[in-house]
Amino acid sequence: MPPPADIVKVAIEWPGAFPKLMEIDQVSACVPVWSLANHDQFALQHADSSNFYITEKVGKLFNAILAYCFGAFVLIQSSSMDAKLEALKDLANYSRDVTFAQEFINLDGISLLTQMVESGTDFGDMLSFTLTAFVELMDHGIVSWDTFSVAFIKKIASYVNKFASDISILQRSLAILESMVLNSHDLYQKVAQEITIGQLIPHLQGTDQEIQTYTIAVINALFLKAPDDKRQEMANILAQKQLRSIILTHVIRAQRAINNEMAHQLYVLQVLTFNLLEDRMMTKMDPQDQAQRDIIFELRRIAFDAESEPNNSSGSMEKRKSMYTRDYKKLGFINHVNPAMDFTQTPPGMLALDNMLYFAKHHQDAYIRIVLENSSREDKHECPFGRSSIELTKMLCEILKVGELPSETCNDFHPMFFTHDRSFEEFFCICIQLLNKTWKEMRATSEDFNKVMQVVKEQIMRALTTKPSSLDQFKSKLQNLSYTEILKIRQSERMNQEDFQSRPILELKEKIQPEILELIKQQRLNRLVEGTCFRKLNSRRRQDKFWYCRLSPNHKVLHYGDLEESPQGEVPHDSLQDKLPVADIKAVVTGKDCPHMKEKGALKQNKEVLELAFSILYDSSGQLNFIAPDKHEYCVWTDGLNALLGKDMLSDLTRNDLDTLLSMEIKLRLLDLENIQIPDAPPPIPKEPSNYDFVYDCN
Repeated sequence: MPPPADIVKVAIEWPGAFPKLMEIDQVSACVPVWSLANHDQFALQHADSSNFYITEKVGKLFNAILAYCFGAFVLIQSSSMDAKLEALKDLANYSRDVTFAQEFINLDGISLLTQMVESGTDFGDMLSFTLTAFVELMDHGIVSWDTFSVAFIKKIASYVNKFASDISILQRSLAILESMVLNSHDLYQKVAQEITIGQLIPHLQGTDQEIQTYTIAVINALFLKAPDDKRQEMANILAQKQLRSIILTHVIRAQRAINNEMAHQLYVLQVLTFNLLEDRMMTKMDPQDQAQRDIIFELRRIAFDAESEPNNSSGSMEKRKSMYTRDYKKLGFINHVNPAMDFTQTPPGMLALDNMLYFAKHHQDAYIRIVLENSSREDKHECPFGRSSIELTKMLCEILKVGELPSETCNDFHPMFFTHDRSFEEFFCICIQLLNKTWKEMRATSEDFNKVMQVVKEQIMRALTTKPSSLDQFKSKLQNLSYTEILKIRQSERMNQEDFQSRPILELKEKIQPEILELIKQQRLNRLVEGTCFRKLNSRRRQDKFWYCRLSPNHKVLHYGDLEESPQGEVPHDSLQDKLPVADIKAVVTGKDCPHMKEKGALKQNKEVLELAFSILYDSSGQLNFIAPDKHEYCVWTDGLNALLGKDMLSDLTRNDLDTLLSMEIKLRLLDLENIQIPDAPPPIPKEPSNYDFVYDCN
């Protein structure tokens, strides 16, 4: 007969005694074993590094936790420095547990910690543990960030300079400043007054990558929360302080690998920097604005070197208009009479004109060559510089997602954009020359304009995926991706994705498709059994919170629980504290339908996070919320959960796997293998030849 549901087997350890395996239903069962007095002041706690308390399902006693919280609350005010230090050390450790944190906060523990910081009497390890406890307690989201005084902010900001050599204090101080900025508009203004970019820059010039990561995170937070009218001003300050070159020298080109968190912060900085272009991208040109019209005149002057203008007589006025119209046609504008009208579409708006002027001034020889080359061709074969520049600028803004908020999960930064102060403009200059080169290689006409733009986009995207370290390397990658090479790549991909459409083949596909789907289903379920580590997203991303979820081997229960760090390999079922029977699952929802995606947050409502979010709904209001580490894991888990619920697997990954496996299976079945013995083992690798005289170097 199975034991009652409230009876559990737990190995319980008492300091100085051997652990005992006991069947218990409450802590009081331990009393006769170790003769505990005041047993109501004890609670069961995991003996691993997490120190989390046993959940209510196995007998958590809130009064015991309350007693421990009260003890910690008293001891951190002790006159004994040793007792105080030990209490703060324990508090920093136990504050990660949400139940302990709630009880300590109820005792007004946050106010006590802030008073200790404001007093300025603690240093070294004592201050480090105080700040760590504060960070962990605030990370639970129980207390509002708006409750802190200016004195507390000033003290934390002072630590950024005062304790530059104390890594732990500096880390916590930077983390607190970032959280303040991200979580409160009022605190952003106060922090911005207390901390300057000049104070943060020296921390980037050190060798500790974690400190560099925290520092860039604070800069990103200040950048992100700055009002629109202040962002450009801040960008100018960053340029004056040579932030880009410092990051390039001390972070990107440092002799060590860049970890995921640093990559994420560099990506955020890259996105926020490019987002400064949004204002120009969404600004239409005013055809009546003389300053804006002068830019177009300057483009014409540089291209055709108009040294003298006809005098202002009525006859010469007509001649001048005719000459301008002719030159604007050569420059490739759609509206030859008033080219200002070409820049009234947003995006790319005035940003396209800015790029054209930059190209004409900083790469004058290339600009003149392109314009004169095309003006000497037949009309139908000329590559219109004006129209091409406008469409190319729009395309580059789409590729770099100008105007979109940074994703909370993306690490996709490009080192080459940190090698130049005007990286977007230089990026445009390389790509406009590529467009002209590809136009000539395709022998394109005006009707082929869209086709050329598609090829150019493919060339740019393929070059970017190689993550070139400099703009020159990017240019070199593009040289190897000629139109002929793109055709070869496309042909190869078409052959690999060859799809036979004859009726017998379609019938064979239909016959074997259920087998393939079953194979995919088993693979998905096996992956769920292995499990995945997920990150808990919060406003302060450096001290990541991880949790692990995996399916039981019998496919009946989901085991999940919190982790201290990202695991190396699988996490055993018995180390995961919580369970969810598959039979209790009511539905699986994705994207905007997820409960945790309906919360409003600065970084949560972006496309990338929405595409990785899914939730399990169970009971009447229960939910288990996920954000997958990447698109592949998202597809694996949504497919696996749907398979458990008896629903179709509809992800892109399933479609791709199905196509690939069907194609392979059909090709195998169509091979003429009659009377051919297929070996069980691969053939042996032949010996190396005695010489290589038969090799001919074609170069």
